[in-house]
Amino acid sequence: MTAHPVPISSLEGPRCPFGYTAPETDEMPTDVAQAPVGVEAPVVDWIDPAQMMADPYPIYERLRAEAPVAWVPVLNKYLVTTYVECHAVEMDQEIFSANVSGSTMNRALGAQPMLRKDDPEHAADRKAINPTLRPKNIKETWAPVFERNARHYLEALEGSGPEAADLKRDYAAPVASQNLIDLLGLPEVAVEDMRRWSHAFIAGSGNVLDDPAIWLRCDAAQTELDALLADLIPHYQAHPNASMTSALANSGLPVDNVAANVKLTIAGGMNEPQHMITNMVWALDGHPEQREQVLAGPGLWPTVFDEAVRWLSPIGMYPRETTRSTVLGGVQLPAGAPLGVVVGSANRDQSHFGEDPDAFNVFRTKRAHLAFGSGVHLCAGHWAARTSIGQIAVPLLYQRFPNLRVDTGRTTTWEGWVFRGLTALPVTWDQ
Repeated sequence: MTAHPVPISSLEGPRCPFGYTAPETDEMPTDVAQAPVGVEAPVVDWIDPAQMMADPYPIYERLRAEAPVAWVPVLNKYLVTTYVECHAVEMDQEIFSANVSGSTMNRALGAQPMLRKDDPEHAADRKAINPTLRPKNIKETWAPVFERNARHYLEALEGSGPEAADLKRDYAAPVASQNLIDLLGLPEVAVEDMRRWSHAFIAGSGNVLDDPAIWLRCDAAQTELDALLADLIPHYQAHPNASMTSALANSGLPVDNVAANVKLTIAGGMNEPQHMITNMVWALDGHPEQREQVLAGPGLWPTVFDEAVRWLSPIGMYPRETTRSTVLGGVQLPAGAPLGVVVGSANRDQSHFGEDPDAFNVFRTKRAHLAFGSGVHLCAGHWAARTSIGQIAVPLLYQRFPNLRVDTGRTTTWEGWVFRGLTALPVTWDQ
């Protein structure tokens, strides 16, 4: 049985809007009487991609209320926007596969990275880097490196002066970039090159509208990095060290697996940390009473990190694909259905987080969030992010500039919903 979505804004809207040909019959359990049967998927044809880029949260709120699992023609995906349904997708890789057809991430990174694989292939890739990213190793090996980098770029931020400093440009992006250069073990790579590569891979991974200009930048970044890795992989095979690239190079994985996973790390490993620096500052600046309490009690920094990553999730959506007919949130989905798991929406779901989930509140009752995913795809680098940003980069920033604040006389800008963050955050302080 094939689902025929019903538009919620017009009964004359599109029907059967899938970007593929449905089979005569989907795979169903032999005992049809016991098979789950859902309603036809609503079609949401009122979403404006430009508004999603500017501010997706009002759209998310409406989707959660009206159509938690819905077909969105302009995106060629079913969007899943509530916490329960997003979590259910993440926890069942047999039905909801990360190995999606026509993955923009595979195209962006030149091969299939671990994030687009299911077990056991995913586990084989991830096994190589797990020791590098364990909490004990992060604390003992990498925390001193992260602190060195943060202190270096605090000097650069101060050098820009309180009249011209931009936290994203002068501190967040270069700190995240240098941390990643060191963690990956990419010698003689400039922070600007790392930033450019990361932007290119992130844009490509989120290029759901197939913009040719984005692919040109992404292809150029692939070519540059592949040339570097062609020399670096055999070097680390002969001279291993503590870096992630060394671990991957000595894992026995094929070279294209190694290269794709290095590129994956460059994409996510810079994007989320840099946005978390600016997001934490933005959140505290807009909530001065909470900021005062945090600065008076440094033990609150881990909570600030967790609440900020919930409230302003840098990774807003990721794809999955159904392996067979199923029902999700009461909605019938066919085999091969392309899903967008909107964790940026799920992380503001009132049914899970309680009162006023659209507010930043470091004192709210702690509940699990999906900012780092869940299940087997829980972000491998989440301990590195928590340490480098939540325990080092942002606390040191406020130690250096206790009265740091957003400069309201200059323009602050946001962008994105698949990946969302501040693109400019002017800050100032009293000298």
